Amino acid sequence: MNIPNNFCGLGKEFSEYNTSKVVILPVPYDGTRTWIIGKKWLKNDASKGPEGIIEASKNLELFDIELNTTPAENGIHTLPYLEVTKDPETVINKVKLEASKHLTQNKFVVMLGGEHSISYGLYLALREKYKDVSVVQIDAHSDLRESFDGTKFSHASVMARIRETAKQVVQVGIRSMSEEEAEIIKKKKYDIFYAHTIYNKKDWIDKALSKLGKHVFVTIDIDGFDISTIPATGTPEPGGLDWYLVLDFLKHVFSKKQVVGFDVVELAPNEYSTAADFAAAKLIYKLIGYKFYK
Repeated sequence: MNIPNNFCGLGKEFSEYNTSKVVILPVPYDGTRTWIIGKKWLKNDASKGPEGIIEASKNLELFDIELNTTPAENGIHTLPYLEVTKDPETVINKVKLEASKHLTQNKFVVMLGGEHSISYGLYLALREKYKDVSVVQIDAHSDLRESFDGTKFSHASVMARIRETAKQVVQVGIRSMSEEEAEIIKKKKYDIFYAHTIYNKKDWIDKALSKLGKHVFVTIDIDGFDISTIPATGTPEPGGLDWYLVLDFLKHVFSKKQVVGFDVVELAPNEYSTAADFAAAKLIYKLIGYKFYK
């Protein structure tokens, strides 16, 4: 079969730019990675994440049972892979410029990472269009270090950068941080929904929603999920979130707020298993469905 090399392997009817509501922005950047380098069992890294997601997405069933609809019919156009350099600040600026170009065309931008540092670029583009944009982060790590490994634009600092201007931020699934980050959270009274306090529960969802404004950017580090669900990531942490808990929470976010863009980052494909790639692709497709569900 000659399947088009785009997200979901869509034909022209549902993948042309002019008629698509959604654009997929693949950013194969992994310049500030700090672990799992050169491991024999994981030859790839987060720079291969977009490729893994797009390849896996070609095997998705396009009909969504839960929504009783076919999200692909909204049109999903896959952009060329963004050309990246080693310097994270340069890449962040390129992401901002590229995303802004499509936001001005009223496209819904979905970014595929790559590592988490790139999320700051998409956030800046969204904030330029929606001045009041608030942020939902799903992640194992708080990412609140002022700087890490010589740069303030590290994947470990992305939420520190975002919180400099975002007034409303909700961090969900957190279960790993430094002592300095813990002190910052306590001092500034950040809204953190720790993994150990929310697992197998849903009574926190309404409280989380109350902390958000009208327009919301959702950034999902794949390590927010438990490693039994998605093990292929650069910094895996046990004790993560369940698939259906994440979907239930995000379904509420999409239905109660106006989500203006989202990303999925930090997938590091494993050459011996495509399960994580497929889960990431399925997640993205589900969220596109939530965005345009009527």
